[in-house]
Amino acid sequence: MPRFDIPAPDAAARAAAYERLDGLVKPLGALGRLEELAAWLCASHGVVPPRPLDDVRVVVFAGDHGVSALSAYPREVTAAMVRVFLAGRSGVNVLAAQAGARVRVADIAVDWDGSDVPAEVTAHKIRRGSGSIDVEDALAPGEALAAFTAGREIAAEEDGADLLIPGDMGIGNTAVCAAVVAASLGLPAAEVVGTGTGVSEDGLAVKTAAVSAALARAADRVEDPFDRLTALGSACLAATAGFLVEASTRGIPVLLDGVFSGAAALVARDIAPGAEQWWLAGHRSTEPSQAYALKALGLTPILDLGLRLGEGSGAVQAVPTLRAARAIIADMGLLADLA
Repeated sequence: MPRFDIPAPDAAARAAAYERLDGLVKPLGALGRLEELAAWLCASHGVVPPRPLDDVRVVVFAGDHGVSALSAYPREVTAAMVRVFLAGRSGVNVLAAQAGARVRVADIAVDWDGSDVPAEVTAHKIRRGSGSIDVEDALAPGEALAAFTAGREIAAEEDGADLLIPGDMGIGNTAVCAAVVAASLGLPAAEVVGTGTGVSEDGLAVKTAAVSAALARAADRVEDPFDRLTALGSACLAATAGFLVEASTRGIPVLLDGVFSGAAALVARDIAPGAEQWWLAGHRSTEPSQAYALKALGLTPILDLGLRLGEGSGAVQAVPTLRAARAIIADMGLLADLA
């Protein structure tokens, strides 16, 4: 397994941030979590106040999954949505525009030809779709590492950003995430499987049974994170994990989105302990597996809006809150300056 040298966020900048926050024209701690976020940004950027969050970038990792039959939507939606991202008409496109963020889509494992989209979209493609994890491995030997490396390369291409957000698109995502979180944390399927795109009660039972079967099939292969990704994950999940690790090695702060980036973050933390210091949780997903993932990572969501779209859409909604946190430490007056 590759080894990574993860730098620590700047402790001196964090301490200086709290010292300044305590001296602002307000009671101590009166701005609550905004103060914590301001200090986190200072530590991540290594300066007080932190840089303005002018360059925020979303990368949507797209791929199909063999368990897509468990979804309320057909897998053909994934390919169609790649075109919608490129047209700038998806949910995350619209919400990112409001937050002043840019959106990029990367086809890692969409089950289509893709010849009619720009070459940069498919430049890091690993395969078409993945195996149905209840009966077979998601990936062939070597593909988890190849996808992880592709995600690292994508993060390197996004170097210079003030903040990165991993998004996702793929019918069947939530079943894969539930399996990976359950395997990572030793949980039964019933505790982590959610309704995803909105399956019925009967559909939820079928989905839970499929995840249980996947966990039983891969029971002795979940200790190693790359084996876990091979047996239960997907190429786009492995690429997201690589993206998160590489961002951390470069000292680029990351705002996680929902259940997909939460599952990828668990694996990424196992591959590169300490990388989680560079991540924040943008919002709380309605999927139960995300809550377990975030608790294990020690992360508390900034927002709770009942969102379950994915794409990075929840995380971009938290960007204005981070900008507000930066503004208080940059622009508020000091008690010492009062006449």
